[in-house]
Amino acid sequence: MSTSHSCHPVMVPFEDVLFQVRKALQVGPSLLNGLLAELHEARVFSTQFYLSLFKDGGQSLREINFNDEEDLARRLSLPIWQKWDVSQVILDSALNIEEDLSAFLNSPADAESQDMIDTLDSGLDLLPDQLVSDIIDSILSEDYFEDILADPSILEDEFDFPCETDTTCTLTSETAISHQNTTRKRKGKDASKCNKTPTKRNRKATACLESPPYRSTPTFASGGNFHSLNSFQPVLHLSNVPPITNITAFDSTPFLSPSGGSALKIIQTSCSLSPPLISTVVPFRPTYVIVSPQSVCPVTQILPVSPADGTVAPPELTVAVLPVGTLSDSASKGLASHPVHTISPTKVESTNNCLLADGKPRKNTDSPPSKPAPKVRPEVPKCVKDFIHRAKVYIRSVCSAMRGGLAMDSHYIDMHLIPRKLLIKSGKNANKCLEKELVVLSDSERKKSQLDRSQVFQNNQPRPKQSIAILGKTGVGKTAMIQRLCLDWASGSLSQFQFVFLLDCKNLDLKKSSFSLKHLLFDLSVSPRCEESEAIFKHVLSSPEDVLIIFDSFDDIKDFEGLLQAPAKSPKDTKYTVKQLFSGLFQKEILPGCTLLIATRPKEVLNQVLRKMDSLLELCHFSPKDIEVYTTKYFRDSSIQALQKIKNQKYIYSLCSNPLLCWTTCFLLEHQDGNGEALPSTLTKLYKEVTSKHLQLASRENNSLSNPKRKDIPQLCKTAWEGFKNHNTHIKLDSSPELVDYCLKSGILTLYGRENHFEDLYIQNLLGALHSVQSKQVNEKMLSAHCMVQQKKRKIQGESQDVMQRLVTGLLFQKARPDGVSILDGNVDVQVKRKAVETHLLNLKLNELNPARLLELFHCVYETSNAKFAKLLLKKLPDNLSFCGAQLCSSDVYVICHLLQHATTLKRTFSINLRETSIPISDLRELVELKCITSFWAHTADTIALWEDLHHSNNELNLKGAIEKFTLNPLKATQGHHIENLPLLVHIHSEKKLPMSDFVPALSEGVPALGQLQKLEFELGVQNGPEMFPKLIEVLPSLQSLQHLDIEKNKIGDSGAEKLGGVLHFLASLKWLNLSQNCIGDAGVEKLAKALVSVPSLQSLSLYGNLIADNGAEELALVLPDMKLLQDLDVKFNKFTDIGAKKLSAALKNCTGMKSLELWNNCIPWGVFEHLHHQDPRIRSL
Repeated sequence: MSTSHSCHPVMVPFEDVLFQVRKALQVGPSLLNGLLAELHEARVFSTQFYLSLFKDGGQSLREINFNDEEDLARRLSLPIWQKWDVSQVILDSALNIEEDLSAFLNSPADAESQDMIDTLDSGLDLLPDQLVSDIIDSILSEDYFEDILADPSILEDEFDFPCETDTTCTLTSETAISHQNTTRKRKGKDASKCNKTPTKRNRKATACLESPPYRSTPTFASGGNFHSLNSFQPVLHLSNVPPITNITAFDSTPFLSPSGGSALKIIQTSCSLSPPLISTVVPFRPTYVIVSPQSVCPVTQILPVSPADGTVAPPELTVAVLPVGTLSDSASKGLASHPVHTISPTKVESTNNCLLADGKPRKNTDSPPSKPAPKVRPEVPKCVKDFIHRAKVYIRSVCSAMRGGLAMDSHYIDMHLIPRKLLIKSGKNANKCLEKELVVLSDSERKKSQLDRSQVFQNNQPRPKQSIAILGKTGVGKTAMIQRLCLDWASGSLSQFQFVFLLDCKNLDLKKSSFSLKHLLFDLSVSPRCEESEAIFKHVLSSPEDVLIIFDSFDDIKDFEGLLQAPAKSPKDTKYTVKQLFSGLFQKEILPGCTLLIATRPKEVLNQVLRKMDSLLELCHFSPKDIEVYTTKYFRDSSIQALQKIKNQKYIYSLCSNPLLCWTTCFLLEHQDGNGEALPSTLTKLYKEVTSKHLQLASRENNSLSNPKRKDIPQLCKTAWEGFKNHNTHIKLDSSPELVDYCLKSGILTLYGRENHFEDLYIQNLLGALHSVQSKQVNEKMLSAHCMVQQKKRKIQGESQDVMQRLVTGLLFQKARPDGVSILDGNVDVQVKRKAVETHLLNLKLNELNPARLLELFHCVYETSNAKFAKLLLKKLPDNLSFCGAQLCSSDVYVICHLLQHATTLKRTFSINLRETSIPISDLRELVELKCITSFWAHTADTIALWEDLHHSNNELNLKGAIEKFTLNPLKATQGHHIENLPLLVHIHSEKKLPMSDFVPALSEGVPALGQLQKLEFELGVQNGPEMFPKLIEVLPSLQSLQHLDIEKNKIGDSGAEKLGGVLHFLASLKWLNLSQNCIGDAGVEKLAKALVSVPSLQSLSLYGNLIADNGAEELALVLPDMKLLQDLDVKFNKFTDIGAKKLSAALKNCTGMKSLELWNNCIPWGVFEHLHHQDPRIRSL
């Protein structure tokens, strides 16, 4: 693999990464342990993931969970693949080290070095004080160190090895000095030597000196691991020494000599030191270090007592402070300043199997981890307190008002949030990018998982929750939610944050590159003027976990390409753009530990941002009850009449589930001239009347806008059109300041900082649509290209594109009628453009439109209010309508129902797919009750909830129809919820009743959908497949009409094959069975083969890519003649040899009805395969 890197990372195929990880798992144990540690330190592995690799919280390789090496490889490969640009360097380094090490150990020329290693492996039985003293002396002398390297036998010839010696020794400075004056090579030998026979092999050093006498400072890593980038360190590393009783930092032996002189001491590390990823031939063994003298005054060492479990350390001890005597001065300076845990030491020792204060080991326990200690904040300076107080007052003044001058306290409706998850998309492009999409929840799941505002920052997961995204369509209330959160902080509810900085992306200059983090937080955010910003900013940098930074209108950051590249690195530099500062905050390059909150539309954020968020929260729409409460608060005494008017116009009532459109409707009702006037029936008419009403009110209040100046309004519409094409809400009308003032007062424009923006997307798109329809500058070709539903895929423009399509169609087909104040001159002939759009829509191939485009077509047709045009398109609709994957709201369902109502007169019927739509149960009921709908397919849990709703309302007739219309065929299970609710459906089918109810007459014949299911594809994959497969087994006996069963690549193994064999006899109609790539071996095939005979209708069987050996092939050969209708058998790429192949070939002679037998694999000699193929041409390789 090439190790070259460009400035931009290149995503490699996942299989290539998996291959490299498999190779890396073959390295030596010590290198593998160090490799995992390096990947953790490089943030490729999260701490939670890294600890999950070890058994019971262990830290050494022998405690790693890798019973299944392939499973471990796949677990490691995904995070490595995601951060391949970092991981590749570490993997290549480890593999190169392993190759060099293997070459060194296996080289014949290095026999002497191999003897040295063998001697080291035998270990040292004793470690005398004299030896250690002389080694220290030798370290001080470079010449003697070179002598040892040249002739390691000096260590054996020079020093005495008594039979019983304490392995823990203390060397005073006087001892070390005395040895400097001794002769390096002694002539005589001590007569009191231990009776120990040396080996007759080439004698090598029994202690490996890793450090020459250079004074370079070693590098230390957290957790007791020493990783050095230097070749030598001033540390004596003695490998292969017999284990000594572990000595902790608080051992009973003093680290300072009683006389006050500096002392040296040999200690064994409390946990094994991970070997650095450098070239080394020393095996991984218990490690000992010599502690050098401390340059401190003599003090009396006080041994601390271990506090009670769960006791919190004081704040001054929550930094990396070393006890006196634990490390040398140079080592202390090189120690990384990682914070230590504030949990009781006894808890840590219990978890990590360390030693207690009495020196005895304590084994791991299964007790749950202690609760996190409460955060102790440092003393806050007075200037910081004053700023926080002023910031809260300022926030209360800015965020207390909503649109239209409504008060937040009196008119805000608290809305729920739904946690969303990301699903990795599989497909052809999976090897190019890690593309993810939001998992669509059913209505039942959404109701169960609802969160309120107070739970936004709560974290029930072990992973830190430091980046949160609030998702929602235009007008759903994201900004109001953020204002409410800021008010909560100002009132003291969000006590976990000392600082809240609110930034509106509409106000930010995204191109300027002269910003610093301080400028961003104090000058560009919603905060009061700060004169002591330096001191406050210093406090912010010292307490990043107390900081919340909010980016509202995040979708206004248009260029998401490269957003996470070139992040800001320094919090004090002033050369960054806003995007670089956001990238630095998001990737924790600056102010690590702070919490980020962004609010954005789900369609307009690239996956590269969303997939790295710690939490995704979708803001819910108004419920019917919320609409009623909001209307009551808006109209107060006249709320009943207003609410009734809204309900009378069902489409407008469905639009009111969007808070912005609910306010718009209430505004129009409030300013209608006559009480008897009905609300408009389409979105186009609603916003045309509302915009006219805004201008009319502004004209009454502002007489400064003369009639000639009204000619500038077309320029306003043109600006709106240009903004739509450029995805920009900013407006510049320097030539007409009076018009700008007029639009600001009318509510068409609003002021963000110093710039003017359109008030909302709907107003901008209406003005842009007016320009495109009534201006000669936009011809019919441009109109069809930019503002109509397209057949082919193009760049997604998001929600703005959808709204523009509806408004343009509505304006083209509207009937002329007076609207009070005219926005534009209505004398422009639009018939040519209307005809072009009509032709464009009628020429669409409706059966090829994806669900989202089909839904938009329905909306455009509804905006025309033209029944004739609707029937023309209705005739072209396919019989099977699919909205799968398009999230449906109440207005979407109303439009679908309205169009399909015309199908009865045309004698058309449809089957509708509503899976993955999150359709509310009330709207599902409305669709299912349509006469033109003969069958529907929705989420199983929602369907059962619909049945229960109909049963409780005593609507047995519609209940029977809903049961009969429900279908599952064909069932393609790609997510767990596609299978997990099927057992409940089977229970309803067998018991003839709904959950928590008695016998239901409508279920007298069970659930027909189960009996009608003919095709089932189980595609949950190797991660979720084994978990959900037992639920599939539970369901299969009820699927008696099943003909096609595909369980490819789900890793069911032998146990899964045995379970499947136990239910195959129920599937009397099964014709096609695919069990490819499922890790099925001989044991599984043996059980499966016996069951296959009980499926007389089976015509095709695939066992491609499993682990079938000769015994399994023989079992298949035995039953092959009894499978009378079998035509195709695929057993390619298994593990059987020519013996198994010959068995199958012999059995094939008795199977006259078979058309093909595919059995090639690498274990069969090609000559044997050719011979078998020559004997029977039905034997194929592919």
